[in-house]
Amino acid sequence: MDTKDSNGNVLNDGDNVQVTKDLKVKGASMTLKRGTTIKKIRLTSNPEHVECRVGKGQIVLKTCFLKKV
Repeated sequence: MDTKDSNGNVLNDGDNVQVTKDLKVKGASMTLKRGTTIKKIRLTSNPEHVECRVGKGQIVLKTCFLKKV
């Protein structure tokens, strides 16, 4: 099954994506602002989630809040 972003574009390992909405990160006192570019995502076994590195930590984001750059 293909992993797709909010616009329907297919995502691959190592792609760069942009956040489409301000997101509060659970367990951290951090907010990802709209328009933040995230580099080198990794796909997971779930097509609705991707792993990425933000700062020094790794987080899992839902693909419905991302768009391919």
